[in-house]
Amino acid sequence: MLAMPFAHAADVEIEQAQLEATDEGYRLASSFSFELRRVLEDALNRGVPLYFTTDVELNRPRWYWFDEGAVRASRTVRLSYNVLTRQYYTTVAGSLRQSFSSLGDALAVVRRPARWLVADKETLKEGASYQVKVRMRLDVTQLPKPFQVNAINDSDWHLSSGWKTFTYKAE
Repeated sequence: MLAMPFAHAADVEIEQAQLEATDEGYRLASSFSFELRRVLEDALNRGVPLYFTTDVELNRPRWYWFDEGAVRASRTVRLSYNVLTRQYYTTVAGSLRQSFSSLGDALAVVRRPARWLVADKETLKEGASYQVKVRMRLDVTQLPKPFQVNAINDSDWHLSSGWKTFTYKAE
């Protein structure tokens, strides 16, 4: 198990990212720090859902050829607001849905997602070292079409951590 604190001056800061070996496979535990810009908060409070995607890539470096791409995985948390019930909702990977009375509580789920399985036990070779890359971003491709057009031209809609890299030795 390797834990790596990160410092970055981007919109989203990766506070912690680590892979953990379990009986099922390898799980990613991570936490992020960011604040919603006013434009994003206004859109959310008017009923536009926001999609926060965490991407992870595992590559095994090879000296004789290109790196072996072992794993690419993504997980999206949908953050929405219901104007009628005045509740915020988070939906993880289309299944687990939770409701919150405050935006801060809902954002806590986005900032500290639950550990999730990124690779089966057989996918990684025991004892091999892998380069792990992690990032979180606001996925503007899942926004309604009119907002996608605005997001392309407006930097307020760009929220991303950039890629952070660390080395993990498979157990």
